[in-house]
Amino acid sequence: MRVANKGVSDPREVVTHRRVLNIAIPIVISNATVPILGAVDTGVVGQLGLAAPIGAVGLGAIILTALYWVFGFLRMGTVGLTSQAAGNDDTAEVAALLTRGLLIGVGAGALIVALQIPLFWASFSLAPGSAEVEGLARQYMAIRVWSAPAAISLYAITGWLIAQERTRAVLVIQVWMNGLNIVLDLWFVLGLDWGVQGVAYATFLAEWSGALLGLWFCRAAFALPDWRNWVQVFDRPRWVHMMRVNTDILIRSLLLEAMFVSFLFMGSGLGDVTLAANQVLLQFLMITAYALDGFAFAAEALVGRALGARQRNVLRRGALLTSGWGLIICVLMTFAFAAAGGPIIDLMAKAPEVQDAARSYLPYMIAAPLAGCAAWMLDGIFIGATRSRDMRNMMAISFAVYVVAALILVPSLGNHGLWLSLLISFVVRGITLGLRYPALERAAG
Repeated sequence: MRVANKGVSDPREVVTHRRVLNIAIPIVISNATVPILGAVDTGVVGQLGLAAPIGAVGLGAIILTALYWVFGFLRMGTVGLTSQAAGNDDTAEVAALLTRGLLIGVGAGALIVALQIPLFWASFSLAPGSAEVEGLARQYMAIRVWSAPAAISLYAITGWLIAQERTRAVLVIQVWMNGLNIVLDLWFVLGLDWGVQGVAYATFLAEWSGALLGLWFCRAAFALPDWRNWVQVFDRPRWVHMMRVNTDILIRSLLLEAMFVSFLFMGSGLGDVTLAANQVLLQFLMITAYALDGFAFAAEALVGRALGARQRNVLRRGALLTSGWGLIICVLMTFAFAAAGGPIIDLMAKAPEVQDAARSYLPYMIAAPLAGCAAWMLDGIFIGATRSRDMRNMMAISFAVYVVAALILVPSLGNHGLWLSLLISFVVRGITLGLRYPALERAAG
């Protein structure tokens, strides 16, 4: 029994548009459910009639999400390594990678639980709230943090499933978690009057149930002895390779996060209205990223499998087809933002001065999907190929260009210079990764 290819086309099969869409569409739908959960969380606690619970849930969720996000490399690294092992028909390594990912996820979650007191203290030092908000946020986090092992393990589980093109399973997990969370939110908060703690318990139960459902989808691996072949699971060279790949991805992700955080900080120095306008416009970038994720994930799976099978032509076709669909999405986003950007801004911001400011910078959002398309899609291609060093180095170059551009442009152009710097960094990352692509193809033999 070959777990690697269960329910998946042979990696030697020609990559088709249908195959790309079968991988991508469930991820796009899955991503569309994410904002709904946040809106329900906010709406439910909003029924309490007080401002503090809303702020507490928002602040607590942001802090915990940021802590978990540090281990987001686990999903990306797992996709690349597992898809290559699957393409190479290495069933034992496919199963061992699931076990390694779960060990890292459970271990990282346990570490966060053990260090919650100093971690929460440091977090509230950086993001202080009022005494009432902080007190409620601590109650929320003290409950929800106990699902950290489940939440982080889900990175490994979803990465393992995506690598085998089983994105429908990922969609089911996401819909189940969000649906259960919403139902429990309504019951615990409005029915049982548990307040902020009710929201925390709802998320705690949803995350653990999501992890258990994910493990059920991975049951074919557990039906074989390979997942507990401890000699292979703890094979030193494979662990070293996995940690190197994950470390490079972590550095790349931290640089990307530093870019956006510095963007917000520099925007805050230009006034409250500008800061608010930038926050509204960043949602356009998030919408684009959510829409592109499905095709970037498809690139991860298809490129990884083709590389593992040492089939350069299949790799190239997978990269071209997924990138072509990604470009179509970006063009559609550009037209959509040009046509409906103003009304979207008015929907998200009610203050007239914020609306006017955001509209003046809207052209940058119209250009952003096309400016960032190559970078976003090449990220998926390089993740699938586990060319993590290239990702790290090209991100470092684009970050440096962003900093230099901001230092030059912001003093003279203000917020226009800030947005130009960000878009320039997108273009630079796309170009530099593109220059490294031929070496990636050569690695396929």
